[in-house]
Amino acid sequence: MRLNQKYRRFAALSGLAAAALLSGLLAVGCQKQDPAAASPAAIQGETAETTAEIVVTTAPETIPPLSPRGQILPEIQVTVPEAVPMPEYLRVGEEHPAVAQLQQRLMDLGFMDPDEPTQYFGTQTERAVKIFQRQNELAQDGIVGGSTYEAIMSPDAKYYAAQKGDSGDDITRIQSRLYQLGYLAAEDQVSGNFGDMTEAAVLKLQEVNGLSKDGKVGQQTLNLLYSDEIKANFLALGEKSDVVLASQQRLKALGYLFSEPDGTYGQDTVEAVKQFQARNDQVVDGYLGPGTRVALNSSDAKPMGLRLGDEGTSVSKVQNLLSKYGYLNSGNVTGYYGEVTENAVKSFQRENGLSDDGTTGAMTMAKLTGDEVRRAPSRPSSSQSSGGSSGGSSSSRPAGGTSGGSSRPAGGSSNQNGGSSGGSSSGGSAAGTVQMAGGVGALIATAQSKLGCPYVWGAKGPNAFDCSGFVYWCLNQVGVRQSYITSSGWRNVGRYTRINNFSDIQAGDIVVVSGHVGIAAGGGTVIDASSSNGRVIHHALSSWWANNFICAWRIFG
Repeated sequence: MRLNQKYRRFAALSGLAAAALLSGLLAVGCQKQDPAAASPAAIQGETAETTAEIVVTTAPETIPPLSPRGQILPEIQVTVPEAVPMPEYLRVGEEHPAVAQLQQRLMDLGFMDPDEPTQYFGTQTERAVKIFQRQNELAQDGIVGGSTYEAIMSPDAKYYAAQKGDSGDDITRIQSRLYQLGYLAAEDQVSGNFGDMTEAAVLKLQEVNGLSKDGKVGQQTLNLLYSDEIKANFLALGEKSDVVLASQQRLKALGYLFSEPDGTYGQDTVEAVKQFQARNDQVVDGYLGPGTRVALNSSDAKPMGLRLGDEGTSVSKVQNLLSKYGYLNSGNVTGYYGEVTENAVKSFQRENGLSDDGTTGAMTMAKLTGDEVRRAPSRPSSSQSSGGSSGGSSSSRPAGGTSGGSSRPAGGSSNQNGGSSGGSSSGGSAAGTVQMAGGVGALIATAQSKLGCPYVWGAKGPNAFDCSGFVYWCLNQVGVRQSYITSSGWRNVGRYTRINNFSDIQAGDIVVVSGHVGIAAGGGTVIDASSSNGRVIHHALSSWWANNFICAWRIFG
């Protein structure tokens, strides 16, 4: 009843409004007519005609249709993009934008190796989640449900820290390094379980190296483990023992030690150990740790080998000896192994009954440092005394790092393994590059041959890699004798030409970003062992690489 009354009132008001409007229009129409010329009948017919016109054409344009609730407005179409709902659980095989956020957070907290985040939840993400769950006393299933996700994303989330009671492959890696440095006494203590002995070893390491002693391996302790500044817990500079003497004798036999073994761990022994470590897959730290001693006494130990393009203190010592016996002008003692040095070595080898390949291997080193050395029959030729290509300064070297554009062979036997070590090469950010026939193409082809191989923390190949292990393996496969160094060590390698602008990266360059390293493959792409993808991939040098860029190293001229 009330609703009908409202309709009647609305209709009455509408009728009054329509009548008023009609009256106004008629008044306007009457003003346009000449009263003297129009009869009442004509006026009435005109009015009816005008009224009909108003009803048919004018009213719909000036008065929108009405409904009981008001004017009827045009329908507006609004399209709202459909959001991809986040799964209730993130686990291996899942793809979602939330995975990239998760990976970035795990990297920031130190549970995952730095890399370009992806939307794919792989085995390495699962591994990082398990370690986070272990540290935060959550179920270690590697699955990110509500509680794990909230804990990881919390502003109060704890950074990575291994401690007593923990177990896992990260503990195995920590223990292996503690053993190499002499803080764990026996190899069988590398068990993957963080017990009392491991805690004691960590406490000792922190004490020796001036860190706060808590027995935990947090970010500061973990970074120190692989730093050049680490202080070991065994044979080191200044010590004297029979173990040092035996090691010196072996280093001498392999061509790494120039001085006579005396049992004292001097600077020459440190340099020899670094050179040995660089060529035998050891961490280059200059210490005679258990791992280095095992490698040193192995029948597979690679002997010394310096060749065209190498540089460092060992090269300087070879040059000094060549100068001493008249094969090299003293002005060419520069620390850089150029063509003049190579020619001097060839002359020495011919005079002393050795194969004249120009490479300073173990036999050449033994002869150079022995008592029965034949001096040069005459002064070095004018080409040898003129300086130039054997010079060590960047201004006197050819752009490719080798004098006169000579290329390096792609292979070579073990006694030709050249290259300065990561710990003993001379400094300088603009060192020479290595020139080699097909070097860039060979490096990229080698890297591509490993696409899809799994990412494994600390692996150096041939079928599994981490980022630095992948670069190390690929370089050595194409004849570049580069020692194994971590991604942080690539910041200051010093042996190659440093590229400081991201836009200047070329195919074959080693691209170094914060905590990660890869091989530029041309066309704005890179090949790397990716922790976030869980495998070796070929992808774009995206804005992530540009934003985290530190430098690149040009290996080939």
